[in-house]
Amino acid sequence: MPGASATYGDLTVTHDAIVAFATTYDPQPIHLDEAAAKASIVGGLCASGFHTCALMMRLLCDHFLLRSTSLGSPGLDEVKWLQPVRPNDHLAVRISILETRDLQSRPEVGISKMRFELLDAAKRPVLEAITNQLMSRRHPGQPSPASRPANAARAALPSLWDEPAIATVADTGNYFEDIVVGENRALGGHTFGRGEIIAFAEAFDPQPFHVDEAAGKQSLFGGLAASGWHTAAIFIRHVVETRQQHERYLSAARRPLAQWGPSPGFRNLSWPRPVLMGDHIDYRNKVIEKRELKSRPNRGIVVSQGEGRNQHGEVVYRITSQIFVERRASR
Repeated sequence: MPGASATYGDLTVTHDAIVAFATTYDPQPIHLDEAAAKASIVGGLCASGFHTCALMMRLLCDHFLLRSTSLGSPGLDEVKWLQPVRPNDHLAVRISILETRDLQSRPEVGISKMRFELLDAAKRPVLEAITNQLMSRRHPGQPSPASRPANAARAALPSLWDEPAIATVADTGNYFEDIVVGENRALGGHTFGRGEIIAFAEAFDPQPFHVDEAAGKQSLFGGLAASGWHTAAIFIRHVVETRQQHERYLSAARRPLAQWGPSPGFRNLSWPRPVLMGDHIDYRNKVIEKRELKSRPNRGIVVSQGEGRNQHGEVVYRITSQIFVERRASR
């Protein structure tokens, strides 16, 4: 019910878990190397932001979603990473219901807008998310006359594949001043196998349609589906590996390197279609904005649009991300 709020859980984040997640999905030095992290803007080893999202999901599953009629989520409006999550931090999740409404195209399904806050031991938020959750209705309503029939074909979404993309290493620096608004970069692809879908879900998002093929076939997804956070984690790995490839090129040419990160968060994360077992997803990332920061004259914010597309040409993942990037003038 709108206005309701509750806090659940006590999950301890270990050093090894931080490094393990980062090694697989977000291999940046601030998540892997104590010395490099201490010398960075975050001042010490910390969990990947997407690791904290996955930990939030684990708490939600354990204390809320697996006891509910959850049918999955179409995405999140916004996520803010407010504080670094360190080794041995204790985390809980606070759930607040903001609004509920009918899903016009499916009278048996409702959608709830919720605020999820990941809290540290002092009850300070380290992450805040505004999300949308699909739930079964106890008393299904009537379908809207204007709603699309369940078997109607969905039109293809406009995507980053509607324009050319760059696949080679750029012969430019990596400082804020060097970033080109409009650059659309191909990041590579990934095929989602049964074993990895289930392993990720068992660790972070053990909803039945992510861990059991029969349950997946009976769900709205129509098959064993990767967790949305799994899809996002693979995207982040491709983003980081592409950036690190550029850094290696610049380092070999003895050119100075800018410091990237951390990220203050993202917005408009959506999963328009499920990623099913065996799907191959290609990823792209386009720079859409650069912002100077009066509060941080040595850094700027680079805003990007990221997308994933399956083998059928359908967009399955979309995100608007942000990251701090060092300015050349600061050196």
